[in-house]
Amino acid sequence: MLLGVNIDHIAVLREARKINDPNPLDALGICKLAGADQITIHLREDRRHIHDNDAIAIIQQSSLPINLECSINNDIIDIVCKLKPARATLVPENRNEVTTEGGLDVKGNYEKLQKVIDKLHENEIEVSLFIDPNEEIIELSSQLEVEFIELHTGTFANVYAMLHSNLAQTHHSIKELELSKNELKNRLNKSIKEIQTSSKLAKKLNLKVAAGHGLNYRNVKLISQIPEIEELNIGQSIIARSVFTGLSQAIIDMKELIKND
Repeated sequence: MLLGVNIDHIAVLREARKINDPNPLDALGICKLAGADQITIHLREDRRHIHDNDAIAIIQQSSLPINLECSINNDIIDIVCKLKPARATLVPENRNEVTTEGGLDVKGNYEKLQKVIDKLHENEIEVSLFIDPNEEIIELSSQLEVEFIELHTGTFANVYAMLHSNLAQTHHSIKELELSKNELKNRLNKSIKEIQTSSKLAKKLNLKVAAGHGLNYRNVKLISQIPEIEELNIGQSIIARSVFTGLSQAIIDMKELIKND
């Protein structure tokens, strides 16, 4: 299984003080030597972490493929076409969100997506859609003739956290916190089943399957065991662990967890 390391949170730390350090560019060589297969960055419309200059330098200097996450905003897509990353992953964006909260509304944005995808393909950029694990959305994604889908694992990760972690430390409503362990186990099994079913359908439709969002060192094994998923994109948990272990060891630890020997 391939590992894309999202280095946005290095830029998040830099932006906390609005200074020059740490520089996400410095992570590229470390990621490669530690065994990462891809670098993932998100050029958000509000530029809250990765800036245009970051994206330019990373794409120009990385020896690993760059997966550039972005919205379907026309101005952003124009920038992506100039930057020419190996892949563009189209994601929903909400200025008020802390992080991406769900998959693209493929059905509601179908015509817009078709135009964006055609433009990216004209610029020889591979396209992935960040979507919820849903069979109808998988079918629509196939019709849009993208190469990849990335399944949103946020629901799975949230339920896993409620079931296995200190509930007081998770960001959920009181109603959710009152759910019994059996209810949470049922929710978790349902979420995993949705990801499995969606992955199988995607492969049947000749789509490559990635997954990401909320994956960490505790929950990733359950997702890495789904054979149709060939790539995981993980950022926050790797960068968080790197504070204590160093970035190289954090990547090595994650690679070891997602092995399918």
